[in-house]
Amino acid sequence: MPAREMPSILAVEALSEAVCLLRLACTQVGRVATTIRATPAIFPVNYAVLDEDVVFRTGEGTKFDAALSRAVVAFEIDGSHEGGRGWSVLVIGRAREITDRATEARADSLGLQTWAPGERKHYIRIDTDIISGRRVIAVDAVIAPSPASLAGAGS
Repeated sequence: MPAREMPSILAVEALSEAVCLLRLACTQVGRVATTIRATPAIFPVNYAVLDEDVVFRTGEGTKFDAALSRAVVAFEIDGSHEGGRGWSVLVIGRAREITDRATEARADSLGLQTWAPGERKHYIRIDTDIISGRRVIAVDAVIAPSPASLAGAGS
């Protein structure tokens, strides 16, 4: 019994840091994960990249409080394609408010717009401590016949 060819299977592949940074630079919406009284909380944000760090605008509230306390947060972006294929990038680091005028001016030059209504006057920066990514890809596969099917093929 000959080996049979399957069209493809899905496999997970790690993304390099350079590819992760490229994905971050090419996307505008992500999710910030923090905690509220030890309970996970995830918020969508519009963002930009400044010196390989994620920057977003926010008003008073949970995300701003996390920045004031320099909490460790997670930031995630992803994309998907037909057939269950896709990718994700994760950034982990401390959140902090941008307060110096020079860095704030650089953040202003990024043209960061927010979708959410209301005043969003605070720039928050996530200092990238860890960046990782993965993608699900199609891999061609050849399935070899099992020993049992080979034994039955000769009878």
